[in-house]
Amino acid sequence: MTHAKPPTTPPLTGLRVLDLATLFAGPLAATMLGDFGAEVIKVEHPSRPDPSRGHGPSKDGVGLWWKLLGRNKRTMTLDLSTPGGRETLLRLAATADVIVENFRPGTLEKWDLGWQELSAANPRLVLTRVTGFGQFGPYARRPGFGTLAEAMSGFAAVTGEPGGPPTLPPFGLADSIAGLATAYAVLTALAARERTGRGQVVDMAIIEPILTVLGPQPLWYDQLGFVQPRTGNRSTNNAPRNTYRTADGHWVAVSTSAQSIAERVLRLVGRPELIAEPWFASGTERAAHADVLDEAVGGWIARHTRAEVIEAFEKAEAAIAPIQDVRDVMTDPQYAALDTLTTVEDPELGPLRMQNVLFRLSETPGAISWAGRPHGADTDAVLAELGLTEREITTLRKEGAL
Repeated sequence: MTHAKPPTTPPLTGLRVLDLATLFAGPLAATMLGDFGAEVIKVEHPSRPDPSRGHGPSKDGVGLWWKLLGRNKRTMTLDLSTPGGRETLLRLAATADVIVENFRPGTLEKWDLGWQELSAANPRLVLTRVTGFGQFGPYARRPGFGTLAEAMSGFAAVTGEPGGPPTLPPFGLADSIAGLATAYAVLTALAARERTGRGQVVDMAIIEPILTVLGPQPLWYDQLGFVQPRTGNRSTNNAPRNTYRTADGHWVAVSTSAQSIAERVLRLVGRPELIAEPWFASGTERAAHADVLDEAVGGWIARHTRAEVIEAFEKAEAAIAPIQDVRDVMTDPQYAALDTLTTVEDPELGPLRMQNVLFRLSETPGAISWAGRPHGADTDAVLAELGLTEREITTLRKEGAL
């Protein structure tokens, strides 16, 4: 399904966002805002574009990751460290609602583009600062990446097989969680502005949102001294919960977070006597007997094909899903029904399939109007709209500001 702008007005129409950030967390937040109608202007260095343009595979010299991360964004170049670049950003800031940046703390201030100068240019501006460690504290000026957050937060410590090494995710998990959290933070600050009339600074540290999604681990340790161990695909909170191999060599995942589901699974695999065991009545106790339960469930699954297993679980109203790689995801009927992977027409590469907007709104839906555009494609148009003459734009270009 090819998407154009929806007939209704998207909910963030009229919001102007300047995306000064690079790589993933900050730019992803700006993408999320653009998906629902915000005008996002991606501001990149004239000779050092966002590195995400070169991350991962490319086609015909065009980075594919950028096509996703840069969607719904106009692109322009500006060297903020030059006098002309600084002056132009202040002019842009006066027209904007939000700036998203991820320079190391102190960098904008070094260019005389800190909160004092930006808020003077526009008191209603929300300055969103996304860094590895936040704007203050002993680590604030260190280089910060999502990998460090995945390590520091406790995520890697609980991920992996028992006795095996801590395991990092093979994708930008902490950055992505921080990007989603940043979009939420921006909208919260804008809601406050509706009441106060004033903008403010959002300080987002990438090490924090991932700690939130790790759940009650700090609380468990604080109250009980409990440190969650690495348990592989098992859970300390319920069982059976694991991945199991089918007779035809595929894998499936089973979850029994609810007691009723656990009972259905054991009846399905022909081991109803285990339900009568005293330890079966609680998820934690079931987890302590995971060997017995995995043998019962895994043994049954190993004797059936994936199709047979999924059909039987669905009939029993037990929770199961196939372990899918991207090839399976692209053809999954549920994703197809939701249009989760949609088609976007791109002038450089033709039709592209990518993730759709994050959620569906019944009255004011979001949409993907275009995929990531070339570096600086809209520079002249944005500056002309700002009131700069051709001569002024030429002068900025000669100066190296563009």
